[in-house]
Amino acid sequence: MAATPSDESRLRIRLVRGEGRAAVATGLPVLDHLLEVLADWGRFDLELETAPDRAGEEEVEAVGRALGGAVGQLLTGRGYGSATAPADEALAQVVLEASGSPVVASNVDLSGEHVGGLHADLLALLLEELCAEAGLTLHVRLLEGEDARHVLEAVFKALGLALAQACDPKTGG
Repeated sequence: MAATPSDESRLRIRLVRGEGRAAVATGLPVLDHLLEVLADWGRFDLELETAPDRAGEEEVEAVGRALGGAVGQLLTGRGYGSATAPADEALAQVVLEASGSPVVASNVDLSGEHVGGLHADLLALLLEELCAEAGLTLHVRLLEGEDARHVLEAVFKALGLALAQACDPKTGG
């Protein structure tokens, strides 16, 4: 079980292995949806609530840090996970290791996209913070996909599956 009080009092998170239930309220509907997808596909129970009084990009970074801290508590040893998942025409692959060396290697570039009203690459912002806090080496590969929303959904499905594998001492640790 991982419950993390955020270093920012406006953010509360609880993440445990479970049934894939999520109660997420960040003030950013696209981020809420993606975290719900991650919880569902990873079979995590996730409660995350924040009082968003920051800019959208700052909110995404804060959520990434909090999620990374919670994931870090669930990882056992040198957890490893790998998954490929679709979302409509998009297909993404995620491979990760709890290495203690935070690295994000990705061929997904959404910097020109404005998804959910954000003017920055939501995926890059969140993954950088998540990996820094959890100590993950993360590789994300977009194998197919043009629609930014479908790309994000495929990545978060694969990320949920890979994290579930890495957090399971029988398969990933």
